[in-house]
Amino acid sequence: MEDYNSSIPMQRTTKIIRKSIFIFLQNYQFFTTTAVFFAFPFAASFLLLQSFIPSSSFFPIIYERLHLLFDAAGFPSSSEFFTLLNSKISQTIAISFLVFPFTISSFLFSKASVIESLNHSKPTQNPSFFSSFSPLLLTQICNSLLIISANATCFTVLFFSFNLVDYGFGLSSPRLILLCSATGAVICSIILANTLIICNLALVISGTEKIGGYMAILKSCILIRGRTATALSLAVPVSLALAAVEALFQYRIVRAYYQEKTDFFSLAFEGIFIAYMYSILLVLDTIVSIVFYRNCKTDEVRILPIQDRDEHIVLKIKTADSVF
Repeated sequence: MEDYNSSIPMQRTTKIIRKSIFIFLQNYQFFTTTAVFFAFPFAASFLLLQSFIPSSSFFPIIYERLHLLFDAAGFPSSSEFFTLLNSKISQTIAISFLVFPFTISSFLFSKASVIESLNHSKPTQNPSFFSSFSPLLLTQICNSLLIISANATCFTVLFFSFNLVDYGFGLSSPRLILLCSATGAVICSIILANTLIICNLALVISGTEKIGGYMAILKSCILIRGRTATALSLAVPVSLALAAVEALFQYRIVRAYYQEKTDFFSLAFEGIFIAYMYSILLVLDTIVSIVFYRNCKTDEVRILPIQDRDEHIVLKIKTADSVF
């Protein structure tokens, strides 16, 4: 019985991925042209910034500020874990800040076009997605604040953990530092992974139900309850695919650019093609999120007793009226 229950999330994940790929192939002309056209500026800017930010003058400033912050908080900032953590956080902050204009324009336009095209019974070639952009923009701003809060929570957890261990046992042992670092990394990864899943689903809810801001995030938290394993298993393959394209860009473009072994025009053409691949994955990720959202809504209705469904619908309408 336990094996059967543990296999349910994997079965749902496989079903959702297969259905998402079917929807993508069913109307690939729209998804590989219009939707990818909107996502392309965000994808290209993200890949370029991720490759060249570490060598810019903007990166060392953030790195030094975080290094001073880790020292002031009492972290063993000279350890390898915090050196890598500092470098990764500095890179993430720099990229997020510089790519934010493309996030609230190119990225959201692409999501809005995909969401509106799938809001009908069949994907349409000419979706009117401007009605979805305003709630998506408001939700994305709230998502950014939520991600900042999640990172602050992770920092607070690490702060209290290391200071409590230092007060009780001292951090003179390298093994103890490694154990605390590994534990903190696992806890922070869980917090951030759940936050990103909630934010991603909130964007889909915002575009589908035209609800912007914190209400979409609250509905996402309620909808994802009990389905975290499925959501995480859906995020893993997409994240791995995106990471693979990022690694391909590093190997084929950045490496060749610094070694000056390839002609500039052929290098640019290949970089455009890799950014196009990245845009397709972003569109496919949106489709997967929409299918997962529909699956959650179907399960939500299915678990209600027949005699309680009308009362549940009336209650939801009254709740929405009282909120707005």
